Amino acid sequence: MRQDVQQILFSESQINECITKLGNQITKDYKGKPLVVVGILKGSNIFTSDLVRKIDLPLRMDFMAVSSYGNATESTGVVKILKDLDRGIEGEHVLIVEDIVDSGLTLKYLKDILLTRNPASVKICTLLDKPARRKEAITPDYMGFEVPDEFIVGYGIDYAEHYRNLPFIGILKREVYEK
Repeated sequence: MRQDVQQILFSESQINECITKLGNQITKDYKGKPLVVVGILKGSNIFTSDLVRKIDLPLRMDFMAVSSYGNATESTGVVKILKDLDRGIEGEHVLIVEDIVDSGLTLKYLKDILLTRNPASVKICTLLDKPARRKEAITPDYMGFEVPDEFIVGYGIDYAEHYRNLPFIGILKREVYEK
């Protein structure tokens, strides 16, 4: 799998340092507030797990699964909820945790859906932001790294369900996905 990676953008230690900073900021911002961390499956699973261990607050975790890519390299623009929240979020502060913000279509849809459920607030935390691909005007409230307009894999981020288990974040070689 490593041979399919053109370049490593962020090492395991860089990712850990970034997540610690994000966790500290979220801890400060949400002190004394009922926090629900909503991880977006499957990509953010690893990031969400590591992030919540760096947040020094009582919190509740939940997950949603959505699809807008399938096995493609570009979002179809059609977002489907495959798994919804297990409990309500009315009156609670919600932090959506995503692996990467690309077009913004999925996150705009999710944020709009969650806002209809009367939470106290909805904010977005992403490990990676790819603003060059943005189609919706959505800006993460917490962001780890900005990435170039390349196909990114590793640390939970996949191509056709592969490469999620790489401990770093890298650029996938074009010949892998342009077959």
